Amino acid sequence: MLLKRYTGNLLLLILLFLLLAFFFLGDVFLPKAIDFSSYPMLHSVFVVFLGLFLESIPFLFLGAIASSFIQLFISEEIIQRMIPKRPLTAIFAAIVAALIIPVCECAIIPVVRRLIQKGVPVHAGVVLLVTAPILNVIVFGSTYYAFQNNPAILYGRIILCVLTAIIVGLFIHIFSTKDVVKEEKVELVLVHGHEHDIQPSRWTSFIEHTSQEFFMVGRYFIIGALFASVFQVFMDRTVMADIGQAPIKGTALMMGIAFVLSLCSSADAFVAASFSHSFLPGSILGFLVFGPMLDLKNVLIMMSCFKRSFVVTYVLLVFAVVFSLCLIAGGLISKGGF
Repeated sequence: MLLKRYTGNLLLLILLFLLLAFFFLGDVFLPKAIDFSSYPMLHSVFVVFLGLFLESIPFLFLGAIASSFIQLFISEEIIQRMIPKRPLTAIFAAIVAALIIPVCECAIIPVVRRLIQKGVPVHAGVVLLVTAPILNVIVFGSTYYAFQNNPAILYGRIILCVLTAIIVGLFIHIFSTKDVVKEEKVELVLVHGHEHDIQPSRWTSFIEHTSQEFFMVGRYFIIGALFASVFQVFMDRTVMADIGQAPIKGTALMMGIAFVLSLCSSADAFVAASFSHSFLPGSILGFLVFGPMLDLKNVLIMMSCFKRSFVVTYVLLVFAVVFSLCLIAGGLISKGGF
């Protein structure tokens, strides 16, 4: 079982290396007889995929490191002492924690899973999932720069993120069960292997655990990023412009686009700004708020970390809350609010 797992990780690493070699060195080593200029759309798909890949891989690795550190160096007792007992207080504590956790929408998922396993309440973990990709200085700065002439978008993004976190967190606290994390068969194999072999050092375990975490999350990220790249290249922008001025349809469409494009929250404001002439402010907020919370690649990652019933509940709940809040916010902005 261990041999199979390590072989799979090695093959994935080789595949990633070959993929990068193709992008950077393909024009040099591929036979000149093959005319790739005949397939410009295919070339564009690979370029977009490479952008997503290189943009997100460092943050995925950071998330794997943080997850391993929590697993090996932070005890359940420490975490439980840090968690407020009251649900509402725990939600606000998680919002504050999101301000200092330097991870993106993909990397936060394994971190939250590990925290829940260590004793953090599910509703507090969900708040981290919702807020961590948006409530950080980099996202604040990029959104402000992209919408300098429309600060209501920046304020709306922050306010709607916090409101969504509170509503979703309370709902999960009331209706969700505590058993939401998938069992980690890989980790159990590793533990049993250590029990029957020489005990490794804690730092050796840290390196092993980080590599397992990274490759488990990375394989789902690659699938999601590939689908997102295809959609970005073949998306017809003229169709979107026809319904951009309808609040309900426009908001739903922009949220759907954000889901499929799977952009990093530190750069999505510039993409959203390119739609601002065709879509209403509420629709733009739908793109900026919903995308970092849920997109194609991080849903696939969530499916690898949490049980399917919880993921489905989370997706539907976040969509309903963000959609409703964006319609309200759009109405307020049009009347001079925010």
